Amino acid sequence: MKSFALRATCVALAAAGALVVGAAFAQDDGVKRATGTTDAAVVQELRDSFRGSGIAQLDRIDQSELQKLCTQYATKPMPAKIAERLQKAELANVKAPADGKYLGDWKEGEKVAQNGRGMQFTDKADTVNGGNCYACHQLTKSEISFGNIGPSLYNYGKLRGDSPEVVKYTWAKVYDSHSYMACSNMPRFGAAGILTEKQLKDVMALLLDPASPVNQ
Repeated sequence: MKSFALRATCVALAAAGALVVGAAFAQDDGVKRATGTTDAAVVQELRDSFRGSGIAQLDRIDQSELQKLCTQYATKPMPAKIAERLQKAELANVKAPADGKYLGDWKEGEKVAQNGRGMQFTDKADTVNGGNCYACHQLTKSEISFGNIGPSLYNYGKLRGDSPEVVKYTWAKVYDSHSYMACSNMPRFGAAGILTEKQLKDVMALLLDPASPVNQ
C-alpha cells in the first residue's frame, strides 16, 4: 500500500493540460478583481514567478477555451448551453481503441492506478506515466490509502454491468473526462496523452472485469 505522501503528489492531476495555478487565472484580460488587479496582470505575474524546468515548461500556464470558461464560471453555474457545447466538442474528439477492444489486463490496470509518477519537472521525458487513480478514488477493499475528491469506484462494473453503452461511456470518461462534465477535475488521460492506449485498456479492465478486485 502506498503512503498518503505518495497520494498527495497527484502527479497526473497537475499534468492534465494546464497547471492548476495557471488555471485559476485567465478570464477576460480587462476584468479587474476586487483587489483592482486585472487577470492579465495575474497571469503575467505567474509567468514572471515560475520558470520551466525539465519537461515542465511554462506552456502549462496557457489555457484552452474550455479551461478559460471553467475559470470564468468557477464561482457561479455555467449556462447549460455552454456546458453542452463544450461537452459535445470533447466527446467528438474521443478516440476508440484502434482494434475495437476496450478491455486489457486488470492486473496491469492496478499498477497504473497505483503509480503516481510522471510529467513532473523532476521526471525524464521517457518516464512511464501512471494514473494515480487512488489519489482521488476508492477502487478496492484492500487499499486503504485513497482520496475522496472523486466518487468511490468500488464495485464499478458489478453495479453497472458491461453493456456496450457502459463500456463506451467509461472509455470516454477516462479518455476525456470533460466529455461528460465540462469542468471535471479529472485528468484527460487519453486526450492529454497522459496514458497510452494500452494503459487505458488496462484501467478499463480494472474497472469492468468481473475478476478485478474492484468488483469483488
